[in-house]
Amino acid sequence: MIRINDLSKEYKTKKGLVMGVDRVNLTIAEGEVFGIVGYSGAGKSSLLRCINLLERPTSGQIEVNGRDLTKLKREELRKARLKIGMIFQHFYLISQKTVAENIAFALKAANTPGEKMTSRVNELLEMVGLTDKKDVYPAQLSGGQKQRVGIARALANNPSLLLCDEATSALDPNTTLSILRLLKKINRELNITIVLITHEMNVVKEICDRMAVMQDGRVVEEGSVYEIFSNPKAELTKEFISSVLSFEVPQAILAKVTGSIVKVMFKGEVAGEGVISDMVQHFDVRGNFLHGSIEYIQEVPLGLFLMEIQGQPDNITRAVSYMEGRGAQVEVIQNGH
Repeated sequence: MIRINDLSKEYKTKKGLVMGVDRVNLTIAEGEVFGIVGYSGAGKSSLLRCINLLERPTSGQIEVNGRDLTKLKREELRKARLKIGMIFQHFYLISQKTVAENIAFALKAANTPGEKMTSRVNELLEMVGLTDKKDVYPAQLSGGQKQRVGIARALANNPSLLLCDEATSALDPNTTLSILRLLKKINRELNITIVLITHEMNVVKEICDRMAVMQDGRVVEEGSVYEIFSNPKAELTKEFISSVLSFEVPQAILAKVTGSIVKVMFKGEVAGEGVISDMVQHFDVRGNFLHGSIEYIQEVPLGLFLMEIQGQPDNITRAVSYMEGRGAQVEVIQNGH
């Protein structure tokens, strides 16, 4: 369990004080994957680095597993940090050391005995799928393999919390997906709480249970990933989600539309039902799809469709009411000519 209470972080610059994190309050449950989303300068990296006190907050509290890290003495904080792993965007591996030696470096910091160190390194290599790279140097690895070493190193001391600082931003899409699946596997099998920051909504959609959206150092929206994707409130959140779920239809196509244009959303199991086909059969209307897809967020379907409905106004009204009665959210974008 992580509690962030009224947390602020100020930076002194030549132009004066800059508020990097501005009175943030968050609660992150044990065992969940929590995403923090925002553009550059939103304060998400500062917030993440405050969680393990790599950056000391100006004010506020950081509680991890019931302990306020801001009140710990130096040695107590060092021990607490051993249970907080961190994965970085640019890997930060030691180029002169082998893969095994890079992982062992974290174990040495915890004064792990030599015989335990060897077996733990081998265990971690198997966990991240790099058993055959044990004696290889970082320069001989791909970006995805380097990040797997970083993950193994972060897991070395059996942390209860894993912080991911843009962990996939330097990777191609396929490699990103494999790393996210590895992180989700680690989360499920080891019950490790994961907090990750990103500016990519596809990352959040793939792995996170809950999320917060940051702007100018503040949290502007927070909630379950599914609910935020299906019903975003803040304008910034809507902007982020449009990068994944786009309803843009060329103006030339819209100009030819003579019927009513409706946006239809189906949540959960309703997304797999034939609501639209049933609607067309029950009422004297014709449907024409302009845009549509079914996305899966945490394996739960979310159906999104933009369609033209042609017919008499009363029939269109009844058709819309029918879809709403079947569990759809319907918004009339444009009435027929």
